[in-house]
Amino acid sequence: MADTPGWPAELTAGPVLLRPPRLRDARAWSEVRMRNEQWLAMWEPTSPNTWDERNAVGSWPALHSALKAAARRGTMLPFMIVYGGRIVGQINISNVVHGALRSCTIGYWVDGAVAGRNIAPTALALVIDHCFGPVGLHRVEVDIRPENGPSLRVVEKLGLRKEAFYERYLDIDGGWRDHLAFAVTQEEMGGRRMLGRLAELPPEPAWRRVR
Repeated sequence: MADTPGWPAELTAGPVLLRPPRLRDARAWSEVRMRNEQWLAMWEPTSPNTWDERNAVGSWPALHSALKAAARRGTMLPFMIVYGGRIVGQINISNVVHGALRSCTIGYWVDGAVAGRNIAPTALALVIDHCFGPVGLHRVEVDIRPENGPSLRVVEKLGLRKEAFYERYLDIDGGWRDHLAFAVTQEEMGGRRMLGRLAELPPEPAWRRVR
């Protein structure tokens, strides 16, 4: 993995830590995934396996191996989201392309029990800054289903530009789902860091923080 630009890496901002996945994460990863079925299942890729089967402790080694192999190839940079010393989600820099395009897509999920604590916006800001820095990319894209209000608030908070509407784009939760594409390029940042943009925002209204 040493030949992959910007990988491996640990990224931090306040109480949020992003780090590479570890084989010993199996139990903690499975616990948070199992507990969040109702919160996450509707946004997950369609699978022939049940939620319990694909998120069991025993399924982690194969997933970890796949993530590690993709990181070695440089096509993905996977991170665990750690908050308060425990795993609360994942964020992946995927579909990494260098050369003339120098682009990627970012996907993420966060434990519903800690939603509203600015964890997802901080994690996304950290990886965008990492993409425009050590990874050497020019453009970042985030694709979100129109119905996914919490994820839409994340990209809107960071000021990502709404770029496209993809009709029947991905096979999610048993059907081909439309997605909205949000993007940002280096030029749009004007030499500033996304984390700095996030820090300048006023606090969210209390009704958004309460779950």
